[in-house]
Amino acid sequence: MDADVEASSEIDEILQQIAELDKWREIFNSRGYARAHCCLLLLPSAPCLLNLFLPYRSELTHGYLKRPSEKIKSEEDSDDSSRPATSAHHISTQNEQFTAPYSIPQTLTVSPSLGGQPLSPELAVSLRNILFGNTFHIFNYEWKKSFFKFREPFSDMAYALETERLGGACAIQMVVQAHIIKYLLFNRSVNSEFTMQSMVMVGENEQKKALAAALSDILWTAGEEQTATVCLVTSERCFTPHMDYKLDNFTERLHIFTFKKKDDVRSFIWEHIQCFKEEGSHGIILFLYSLIFSRTIDRIRADFDSTTTHLLHLSLGNFVCRQALLNLLLTGHATPQVFNGTSLNDEQHKALAQPLHGVLTRSHVGYLLWNREQVNHAQLPLVGSMLKTPRLPIWVCNINGTYSVLFSPNRSLLSDWKMEHLFQLYFYNGHPTQLSTTMLTIDTHSHHWEAENNDIQGDPEKKFPSVEMTIRTKWEGAVIDWNGTVPFF
Repeated sequence: MDADVEASSEIDEILQQIAELDKWREIFNSRGYARAHCCLLLLPSAPCLLNLFLPYRSELTHGYLKRPSEKIKSEEDSDDSSRPATSAHHISTQNEQFTAPYSIPQTLTVSPSLGGQPLSPELAVSLRNILFGNTFHIFNYEWKKSFFKFREPFSDMAYALETERLGGACAIQMVVQAHIIKYLLFNRSVNSEFTMQSMVMVGENEQKKALAAALSDILWTAGEEQTATVCLVTSERCFTPHMDYKLDNFTERLHIFTFKKKDDVRSFIWEHIQCFKEEGSHGIILFLYSLIFSRTIDRIRADFDSTTTHLLHLSLGNFVCRQALLNLLLTGHATPQVFNGTSLNDEQHKALAQPLHGVLTRSHVGYLLWNREQVNHAQLPLVGSMLKTPRLPIWVCNINGTYSVLFSPNRSLLSDWKMEHLFQLYFYNGHPTQLSTTMLTIDTHSHHWEAENNDIQGDPEKKFPSVEMTIRTKWEGAVIDWNGTVPFF
């Protein structure tokens, strides 16, 4: 009994020490890699606690401690999004001792001598605030590991990016995917006919060109076609953060490059395309930073209305894009609403204290929205024609909170109403399990889709597939034929 009490007391003492050491949280939840001997200095000789380190025993013998990727993910998801700020001095001291987690490989950083403007601490604080609404949230594992990854070159899916199905970065990846499709179908001068063949006969070099074109198009539009900014990570930190700013060992190393010509932006991104498309690059975050600085923080704040103060919000342990960020990616303006123009009245036609900001211009890439839960509660926002009818037949689809792309190789589809009687759309959901692009046949004259589905009982997804319902927000009453494919999204 005494032995049990003594062991319990020893464990309590150990746990108390750990609780008091914020360094533990930084080592295991934020860094991912640490010098093992530093950890062992904190470990009393308690056999029960040594069991915690059995998964890492092979790494310990080599002098380092490394977490399995699954633990990194689960711990960071719950930790990065909610942990309060730690003093800059404390974190700075740790950075001198430990390697940062998910640290960017040296080959994906640039030398400070390349030029550009080092990020200032004031701008870093503004960047955090416009993203998260505070300075102590940082991107979690799901965001840090995201980059622009193409499928196999010269395959049926050579045009396609492999996306994070449920992660917050998926929305950004899918908007970029839509612009890649735009480039491959409509912007290349290789052939005058736009066919799906031009999408699949794509090699690695052409994939890089398409990505550079897509990223530069979005940034140039955000800069009102006057300027664009590209952020790259250097090998050295640019500043020592303030006490209320949480270090991530990534943002503090940014250099900002500004361009006045679109061709210069595209060339610069092309020259450094590995910084966006290689594993470990933090490519999605880097592009998001570039987007914000291209639009400028002041203009983004002016785009907002009273419903929105920052671009990301926390949902189920992950940061996801608000509508303002989606609109910024699609239209170049961070307006928070999906209707056309500016609204001075609410749904009951009563005057609003402050106007709501919708979409002001027709974009090249459109947007369709369907959410079964919102429909069931009569809360689905009505997307305006500026987004529903873009300049080109390409749509980013937000279907029940996941993102996908619909497109047609027929450039005239939206400019000739006769072509909208019977036509094909192609669907890609970004998931690696989709092995071929799904072709859907859309018939807008039959008007018997509800009758066809009345016999299906049970699962509403089988009776009214969400992809079909999304398409009907644009073409009401359309009959959709999956051409032998089992409906999915």
